[in-house]
Amino acid sequence: MVQAVLDDWRTAPVDAATRATLGFLERLTRVPDELGPEDVAPVRAAGVSDEAIADAIHVCALFNVIDRVADALGFAVPTAEEFARGARVLLTVGYRVL
Repeated sequence: MVQAVLDDWRTAPVDAATRATLGFLERLTRVPDELGPEDVAPVRAAGVSDEAIADAIHVCALFNVIDRVADALGFAVPTAEEFARGARVLLTVGYRVL
């Protein structure tokens, strides 16, 4: 499912609420200055609550800030092996400082 959404959320096998939310978040990311109440209406019509919309906006905004900072500072993306090693450490000790 995740790969299908990453490939194209428009054709991924997701429910109407998820599809509407993803469409809204894409506009929020790409053309935030063009957003208006008419962009939220389809998300609400798909059954997404205002609280869930606000949560999605917060996650989207934070991800976009982190992504842009990482790009600006040239952060390296870990390899699959490095991600796996990090996951094993987190599963073993959590987020505490060693």
